[in-house]
Amino acid sequence: MTNSIHPDTTIGTVSLTVSDLGRSLAWYQEALGFSVHRNGNGAARLGAGGAALLQLVERPHARQVPGTTGLYHFAVLVPSRLALAQTLKRIAATQTPVQGFADHGVSEAIYLPDPDGNGIEIYRDLPRESWPVRNGQLQMVTDPLDLDDLLSELDQGKPFLNGLHPETAMGHIHLHVADIPRAEAFYRDLIGFDLMQRFGGSATFLSAGGYHHHLGGNTWAGVNAPPPPQDAVGLRWYTINLPNEEALQPVTDRLRAAGIGIQERDEGLFVRDPSGNGVVLAVG
Repeated sequence: MTNSIHPDTTIGTVSLTVSDLGRSLAWYQEALGFSVHRNGNGAARLGAGGAALLQLVERPHARQVPGTTGLYHFAVLVPSRLALAQTLKRIAATQTPVQGFADHGVSEAIYLPDPDGNGIEIYRDLPRESWPVRNGQLQMVTDPLDLDDLLSELDQGKPFLNGLHPETAMGHIHLHVADIPRAEAFYRDLIGFDLMQRFGGSATFLSAGGYHHHLGGNTWAGVNAPPPPQDAVGLRWYTINLPNEEALQPVTDRLRAAGIGIQERDEGLFVRDPSGNGVVLAVG
């Protein structure tokens, strides 16, 4: 499509509201091996060695509010199967509760909640040439993950990392949205992501540069679900990183032509998608 976003576009920092910053910082460091980059004034930034992957902002007494739009999960991409195995070993050693495991044909994934119930996926990609394609269309699946085979990566005498691998990145974001057609009209037609796959009428997956997905959207919290209230835990905003100003300009031009309000912030250009989810467009 002529409106395709730059193929080097990625997902950047994800900002979350948490109810107890101290508790969350301890959990993200102990359970997953994040490093704290900055902490003060009720907010902290965490990462693995490069740019911040997470921003946590404390709102005391914030609560989970089901049946709303917002975060389904953010997905942390580790650079190898060994790194995923090391994460699994850490989760087991800290007796951290998990929600599930999956082999998606394009990736291997671990799913778990943080202390506030914010959804997290930790995953590694399979080689792109092995991704399942039928009639020219990507066919992601949800099959069982062989945990014994994954953990066998640890038996090869390779050094064990104490924290997240420094090449860990934010791989994708998956959102609760109110309506699939409106979400696609925004993320495909205005932002410029390419549609990669739909699951029935309840989920959509879009990406830049042929990736399996940078963005997922689903209506599993309910069609026409409302945005969460101000005192809810969960997504504040997430970042779409474009490689340069020349790549950003056509995106903002399309948004302005569609009458979408754009707000300049320190993090970048802030907009809301049709479901009320906060999106920051940034260069870097």
